[in-house]
Amino acid sequence: MIEQLHWAWAVAIAAMLVVGGVFALVGAVGMLRFADFYMRLHAPTKATTLGVGGVLIASMAANWSQGNHGLHELLITLFLFITAPVSANLMAKAALHLRAPSKAAVPPGQPHP
Repeated sequence: MIEQLHWAWAVAIAAMLVVGGVFALVGAVGMLRFADFYMRLHAPTKATTLGVGGVLIASMAANWSQGNHGLHELLITLFLFITAPVSANLMAKAALHLRAPSKAAVPPGQPHP
């Protein structure tokens, strides 16, 4: 049975959930609003990774408040922080290899891709 959380733990967990939710929302909005593949790739790899990380850290704090170790959440967080940048890098390299169109502004004097 789950016992009642101390108010300090509840406030800390709620704050981490809100921060994680805001980052996830920013990542989702970025996916919808950005113009091309390269910009859309930036949104989930940065903002959404921090969003899921915030939720997992809140879950670890909830486990710690009840005396559990929260090892599963720690391993998921580490796996996410390691694999998200690697997969984004590989997708960006594949898009460059396939010459995916970009709508980024080209600085003056630079050749247009």
